[in-house]
Order: sequence, then C-alpha cells, then structure tokens
Amino acid sequence: MSNHTVEQLMSTNCVTATLLDNVYELAVKMKQHDIGFIPIVNGNKLIGVVTDRDLVVRGYAEKNPGSEAVETVMTPSPITIEPSSSADDAAALMAEHQIRRLPVVQEGMLVGVIAIGDLAVRDIYANEAEAALSAISEHSHSGHLH
Repeated sequence: MSNHTVEQLMSTNCVTATLLDNVYELAVKMKQHDIGFIPIVNGNKLIGVVTDRDLVVRGYAEKNPGSEAVETVMTPSPITIEPSSSADDAAALMAEHQIRRLPVVQEGMLVGVIAIGDLAVRDIYANEAEAALSAISEHSHSGHLH
C-alpha cells in the first residue's frame, strides 16, 4: 500500500474549460492535449467535469451540434478528493465509482487532478525496482557460494 498523499501524486497543470466553451472547443482541447477528461471551472471553482465519453454519449449520439453549450454534456457536482487524502483513498474512490480520474479540490477550488495511472505507476515502479534489486543481490551472492 502507498503512503503517498493525493497532493504528492496529482497533476497540477490541468487543462480546464468554462461554461463559455462549447462542445466543439472541448473536443479540440482534448485532441490538442491528448486527454479525455476536462474539469469545468468558474474562476477556480470546480463546477463539473466532461469526459470524451460524455462528448460522444451526450453530445454526438444525441445529435447535439458542436456549438452546444458545455453544460449539455457536463457532469455537475463530480466526485472529488482532497489533496491531503491518501493515495489509497483515491484508489478506493476510483474503484467504487468506476472512474479513472478524480478532480482534487480544496475548499471548492480545483487544485489538481489525480489519475489511476498516477497511483499505479509509482507503486509498480517501486515494486519492480525492489524486485530487481533483490534479484541482483541474490544473483551476486549465489555466484560467490559456488
């Protein structure tokens, strides 16, 4: 288990949008930044999120035009986590709600985003590094024993 806090693992350079953006502009931002998730803010206050799936299901599949307001495809009041929460709490929330990303919010303000990859990658590398080190040291010791 990880003893990291969300704050240590989250991304802070988030691409965001506002209610003034439209569906087409969201799609362009997703393409430009190679992302599938955009927090919607009013100032710094988080008011919703839009995923690439939202664009498809609530946008194009409903025949909404690209000029449609962000509000049409946005999930309001999304599930969020605080920066001081543990990485394990973040993982549990993601598993419970079947989501891959969580906006990190402090007093209503968006401060970052934590993705499932932020949790997995660090632990996997730590475990791999540990395994590699123990394998190397076992190998060098066994060489001396023969």
